[in-house]
Amino acid sequence: MKQKVVLVTGGTQGIGLGIAKEFLSHNYFVIICARHEPKEKIFKNNEESTMFIKCDVSSSESRANLIKTIKENIGRIDVLVNNAGVAPLEREDILKASEENYEFVLKINLQGPYFLTQQLANYMIDLGKKNKNLDYHPSIITISSISAFTSSTTRGEYCISKAGLSMMTKLYADRLAEYNIPVYEIQPGIIKTPMTKGVKSKYDKLITEGLLPIKRWGNPADIGKAAVTLAKGLIPYTTGQVLNLDAGFHVLRL
Repeated sequence: MKQKVVLVTGGTQGIGLGIAKEFLSHNYFVIICARHEPKEKIFKNNEESTMFIKCDVSSSESRANLIKTIKENIGRIDVLVNNAGVAPLEREDILKASEENYEFVLKINLQGPYFLTQQLANYMIDLGKKNKNLDYHPSIITISSISAFTSSTTRGEYCISKAGLSMMTKLYADRLAEYNIPVYEIQPGIIKTPMTKGVKSKYDKLITEGLLPIKRWGNPADIGKAAVTLAKGLIPYTTGQVLNLDAGFHVLRL
């Protein structure tokens, strides 16, 4: 396939869907995967440039099937966007939180992306060796969260998973630099998605009161535009870079 190919995990809704739509608008062939099939057609009139593969990233068997399907049906991968993630089944004080909740979140949010990145990075290395004369410049982008550095004691497992993704980015950026595969992290802030629907009034109030320098919610398209910018190599001479897409939340202020 001459068309560049992007895989977006958790791409059927929210941030993942916003990222997928943005890549599609830039003429990428878009593969999305998720644990559940979309309830409706999310890429109307773009069936020839999209593919859905059912995959639970926390399952080694499911990841193996995902990669096998890509190799046999597409034969190329240019961009991996690690986006799939879940919130805890229940918000609990860390003094009472269960191991079940911890394992559920960590397997999907951290263990899955860690090994999916490992497997697809090796595939990218092989493709690079076989296509030295072609325009092949792969990259890996991981979507973490401001929770990577912000304490939330009623969802400690979520914060730990996102902090782990930050280190994962640094590790793969270091290891893959010799193969010219840049690795990036995007840290979204308060984004309008199904996951944040239940806390809309809380964040509306906080934003009005000055929590964010840029006083608005973020949209999935904001994250998508940043991901495409990184994938296109428009910010060269960098790897392991963290891009804060949080309306300035990370800025320390007096």
